[in-house]
Amino acid sequence: MPVARRRIDVHEGAAAVKAWQEAAGPSSDLPPVPRALLATAVRYTLEEVTARAPGNSVEVRVPPFGVTQCVEGPRHTRGTPPNVIECDAATWLGMVTGQLTWAEAVAAGRVAASGLRADLSSLLPL
Repeated sequence: MPVARRRIDVHEGAAAVKAWQEAAGPSSDLPPVPRALLATAVRYTLEEVTARAPGNSVEVRVPPFGVTQCVEGPRHTRGTPPNVIECDAATWLGMVTGQLTWAEAVAAGRVAASGLRADLSSLLPL
């Protein structure tokens, strides 16, 4: 399995996540952080999920900031992937930092997940 290519510096990404987490506090809403910091935090965590669970069977979308394919399994090459997870940035960062569980996000309708492999509960929080 090839190693995931990183575009976000690990230290810069971790700092962005920490800054978002400090600004968010107990709230799961988007805290008042600069858009560039939010984008860095989301993109870094998407890269981190791919690094921890490499593969191409699940597509994780956090519009408008990023998308990644992860989790070992059947490779998807064209059209809409069979396993898709989509959520907003606040939900995604809440799950990866442990402020929100996968089950809570799904139950609240904050995550759209389709497909048999579209469950990241074993990978989150990061």
